[in-house]
Amino acid sequence: MSALKLKTNVVTAKWLSERLHNPQLVLLDASWHMQGSGRDGLTEYVEQHIAQAHFFDFDNEIAADSELPHMLPDAAKFEQAVRQFGINNDSIIVVYDSHGLFTAARVWWMFKAMGHDKVAVLNGGLPAWLAIDGELAAGNAPAVKPGLFIAKYQPQRVADKREVQLSLNAAGRVIVDSRGKARFSGVEADPNPQVASGHMPGAINLHYASLIESGKLVPPFILHQQFVDAGIDGNSRHIYSCGSGVTACIVALAAAEIGVQNWAVYDGSWSEWGSAADTVKVID
Repeated sequence: MSALKLKTNVVTAKWLSERLHNPQLVLLDASWHMQGSGRDGLTEYVEQHIAQAHFFDFDNEIAADSELPHMLPDAAKFEQAVRQFGINNDSIIVVYDSHGLFTAARVWWMFKAMGHDKVAVLNGGLPAWLAIDGELAAGNAPAVKPGLFIAKYQPQRVADKREVQLSLNAAGRVIVDSRGKARFSGVEADPNPQVASGHMPGAINLHYASLIESGKLVPPFILHQQFVDAGIDGNSRHIYSCGSGVTACIVALAAAEIGVQNWAVYDGSWSEWGSAADTVKVID
C-alpha cells in the first residue's frame, strides 16, 4: 500500500472514505459541547462515531492543569496522551467533530503546535460523513498498538498574554478576535461573570461563523476575501483569539488554507485577558 499524502488542511468525506482503513491514517473525534447544552461529546461518541475513530478529550484528559479552560498541555504530556491512539510521527491524522466544523480545528492546531503538520480537518465533520452513508461504529475505540509519537513544540504557533500585550497596535502585528460582534464590542456580557466584557485595543473582529457555510469551511477565494474585507494584513503576524481558544483555531485553519504563514493562537484568549487585572479592555 502506497504512503498516504496530505496536501491540504481540510479533507472531504469522499477523500476519507477512500482511505479509512489505511494503516497510516489515525482518525480522531474531537466533539465537545458548551456547558448547559445538555450534550456530551464522549457520550455521543460511544453511541455513534466514524469507524476507526478515537475520542480526543482536549477539554480534560489532554489539557494542561490550569484554571483556564482546555489549555494546551506541555509536549511531554501531549505526546504520552496521543500515543494511546497509535500515533507515530509519520501518521496522517484527520480530526472531525459532530457540529460540522467547530472543535476539530482546536485539535488540528494542537498537533500543529506540537510539530506535526500531517494533520487535517474533515470538512463538514460527522454530518458530511452521514450524508455519504460513511461507515459507522459504536462503543469504545478500537484497540491499537501504542504509537511512538515525539512532540516538537512550535512556540511560533502559540501566543501568550505577554506577546499579545507587546502586539497591541504594534506595526507588523494584528490581533484577530473571532467572537461574535456583540461579545467583541462589549454589548453582550461574557458568559463567565468573572470575565470582563469588551475586546483588546486595536483588535479586528472576524467572526468565525463567517468562514463557515453549512458546517464546512468556505472555499479559499472566499476566505481570502473575508480577511481582506476585515482589514487583516496578510503579511503581518496574526494572533487569533476568541473566548477560550476554540473558535480562534477555526480562523487559524482558514488562514492556513489561504497561505498565511506567520500566525499563532492566543491559547488563554479572552478567558485569560478578560479576567486579568493588568490588561486593557475596550468597549465600543
